[in-house]
Amino acid sequence: VQLQASGGGLVQPGGSLRLSCAASGLNLDYDAIGWFRQAPGKEREWVSWIGNSDGVAYYADSVKGRFTLSRDNAKNTVYLQMNSLKPEDTAVYYCAAAYGELPAYYSDPSYFASWGQGTQVTVSS
Repeated sequence: VQLQASGGGLVQPGGSLRLSCAASGLNLDYDAIGWFRQAPGKEREWVSWIGNSDGVAYYADSVKGRFTLSRDNAKNTVYLQMNSLKPEDTAVYYCAAAYGELPAYYSDPSYFASWGQGTQVTVSS
């Protein structure tokens, strides 16, 4: 599967952005799709993913209540609505897909086999 991420940009603290991740090509039968992020000098961090069969979304504690992950199955696209953004949300955001059932809140990026290119999110005044 090919994953195309978009929607990053520069936003002031407290602002909002919506990221999109469009899946295309072969192997669209992934079991979960979601987002990770990586800030300069830090390890890649799980943000959120949604199960393909049940549509249940899971969130890291750092974004819970501020970010919402949704999907449009007809477009093979997931959306990450990010509200109340903070400077610490600044990072390159990557979408990724996993094959195989994941335990709830699974956060290990090594299990995600397909990755899109990153999109930069910068939260700054």
